[in-house]
Amino acid sequence: MALLEILAGPLMKIIDKVIPDPAAKQAAQIEILRLQQSGELKAMEADLAMAQGQMEINKTEAGSSNLFVSGWRPFMGWACGGIFVCNYIGVPLLAWCSPLIDIPAPPRLEIGEVLPVLMGMLGLGSLRSVEKIKGTA
Repeated sequence: MALLEILAGPLMKIIDKVIPDPAAKQAAQIEILRLQQSGELKAMEADLAMAQGQMEINKTEAGSSNLFVSGWRPFMGWACGGIFVCNYIGVPLLAWCSPLIDIPAPPRLEIGEVLPVLMGMLGLGSLRSVEKIKGTA
């Protein structure tokens, strides 16, 4: 949060008390609001520039012929998908079959640690930024 956003409310109150002329008071308040909006626009532009830079990095990585550069995203996707399959299909089936084959039921895997990675890979973590840019927040 920018300093002007924090101080905007108190500055408006000070202007109300210090400037007696209604026209000058309104002009000062409009100037504070204009400065506040320009700061918000600069922040949104910085977020957009960072997202565009990340997209370029992603394109470069995906186009690489080196497996260690281009293969880490698919590997992480398959690993996250495998954990979901194990947790929601494999473990329940083994738990159901475990009395029949006389083995202990397997433990469930910790999804909470993998979910942020998967959400980030799917792009679901940046939806809030898109809403802010489009003005639908």
